[in-house]
Amino acid sequence: MATASTVPPSPAAAPPLKPLRGVRVLSLALNLPGPGALMRLRAMGATCTKAEPPAPRNMPAGTSGDPMGQYNKGAYTTLHAGIKVISVDLKTDKGQAALHKALERTDVLLSSFRPSALEKLGLGWKTLHKRHPALSHVAIVGAPGARAEEPGHDLTYLADNGLVTGLDLPATLFADMGGALMASEAVLKAVLAQRLGKTGKGSFQEVALSEAAAWLALPRHWGLTLPGGAVGGAHAGYKVYPCKDGRVAVAALEPHFAAALCAAAGVPMASLMTLFAPATHAAIAAFLLTQTCKQLDRLGVEKDIPLHTMGG
Repeated sequence: MATASTVPPSPAAAPPLKPLRGVRVLSLALNLPGPGALMRLRAMGATCTKAEPPAPRNMPAGTSGDPMGQYNKGAYTTLHAGIKVISVDLKTDKGQAALHKALERTDVLLSSFRPSALEKLGLGWKTLHKRHPALSHVAIVGAPGARAEEPGHDLTYLADNGLVTGLDLPATLFADMGGALMASEAVLKAVLAQRLGKTGKGSFQEVALSEAAAWLALPRHWGLTLPGGAVGGAHAGYKVYPCKDGRVAVAALEPHFAAALCAAAGVPMASLMTLFAPATHAAIAAFLLTQTCKQLDRLGVEKDIPLHTMGG
């Protein structure tokens, strides 16, 4: 085992890349996917502005026009750190004038309206491109093509892709967060295409949350995370087990990790297939049940076994 004097020092953290420095993004997108994308874009150096509708009339002064700012202020504050937020009523001539003035000095517009709503606001791509030819538009929708008009949300997109397996809600908003990443990727593509194409013309891209869910669901469709799959519970080294005072997530999937786990549990490992045997599952479960979280934390470090304990 290496001592403190023989462990090589960690390299100094490199400064974060800012590939979007100088790029100006204006977002009309509310709730989570759009602000999530804007948060990522700001981290990449973009100058980000968020245009929100006025708050409902019955709300206190200073209330955000974004529903996220009304039902979870903590999340809203984190998402909008360092982002300029302005109030614009797009249903009025004054608001429309303010928006288009801002778009004159914007590189990428981010939205999350249905296509019909964009048309009503005069923001359909043909109209927008004619008025602001250098502007790119990334439109976040629920589903692609004709289905973009259908109502839906994170939960329905996950359910449609086989990612809701019982009555419990998913642990997080996978489609929304995946869609945010895809939207930030789309902005990068728009900027890169414009810079490499040297045409000065903007582009239009549609990002569908249902497609983000479909991308995240691929391992399940491939069978990897189904109950009979290696990372779905069939492999004894990749499971969540009860321990003496809590739970432990074990991820000893690779052969050398699996061998270390089997050795700790006193299980002879003839081959990797040993980990798929019911007797191995039972033996490892019985061993882990005798261990406290503290003991397992120490075991993971000493025997180089990937695990994470969860007390209580």
